[in-house]
Amino acid sequence: MGAAGGADWRPAASREALRRRAARLASIRAFFAERAVTEVETPVLAAAGVTDAQLDGFPVPAADSRWLQTSPEYAMKRLLAAGFGDCYQITRAFRAGERGRRHNPEFSLLEWYRVGFDHHRLMAEVAALVAEVLGPGTTATLSYAEAFRRAGLPDPLTAPTARLAAAAEDHHGALTAPLERDELLDLLFGTMVQAALPARCFVTEFPASQAALARLSPADPRVAERFELFAEGIELANGFHELTDPEEQRARFAADTARRRAAGRPTPAIDGRLLAALESGLPPCAGVALGLDRLFMLAEGADSVDAVMAFPWERA
Repeated sequence: MGAAGGADWRPAASREALRRRAARLASIRAFFAERAVTEVETPVLAAAGVTDAQLDGFPVPAADSRWLQTSPEYAMKRLLAAGFGDCYQITRAFRAGERGRRHNPEFSLLEWYRVGFDHHRLMAEVAALVAEVLGPGTTATLSYAEAFRRAGLPDPLTAPTARLAAAAEDHHGALTAPLERDELLDLLFGTMVQAALPARCFVTEFPASQAALARLSPADPRVAERFELFAEGIELANGFHELTDPEEQRARFAADTARRRAAGRPTPAIDGRLLAALESGLPPCAGVALGLDRLFMLAEGADSVDAVMAFPWERA
């Protein structure tokens, strides 16, 4: 017997829940087959990791160092740049330091890209897929700023940072250390805004500083053409009208890396193959990543992703 004990050898989820999970995966594949979107597979272990300041990957010691992928985004965009067209992937993804009722460090991710779509058109498709799994329901749409106002908070685009800090202290008490503007916005969003959202809701138009890999709005460059989907206050999906400018992407990667280095966090190499693909020409497209374990957890009416996973982190 290995280091782990033997008492937890059984799966965490029931046999019935795992069978319903399999049926839901089959229905998702049928959803994309009906739309002529092709399933693809890309490496889960790759030479470059994510530079996003909010995520940490798992480095894997090897003769040439590798990273377990936090999402298949970079590799799928390389397929798009090579002319592959509409595609989706159901894969395992890995994020270090994330464990809780709604997080497992190894999890199932559905990611798809639609050539010629903008984020609004993709949001309609996301809502249709979620309805296939959770059942029909109205999906509201709020801008990031509207969601803050709905929660009784200052405008996140115009309020001085000191006012955001005061709002955070009103709710949480004195902060133990000064927080930067985006850290304050994340704190307020996660603890106050999310809880006040409608039952099923898209949040759009994130601040430009949180664009990630989304393009900025031509109509209002203060915001990004990015959306997230929440159901019962739980984040399910994160999508972009994708940035196609290689120089802007290179600058964002460099800024992310600088922030990680300043914070003393691991700094994976920037993905040169993705940048080369962007330089070759990424077609106009929109893409989204959706957490399947959370979606299936909601479909089961459970309060933990463990209820829909055979062997979560402690049993792996």
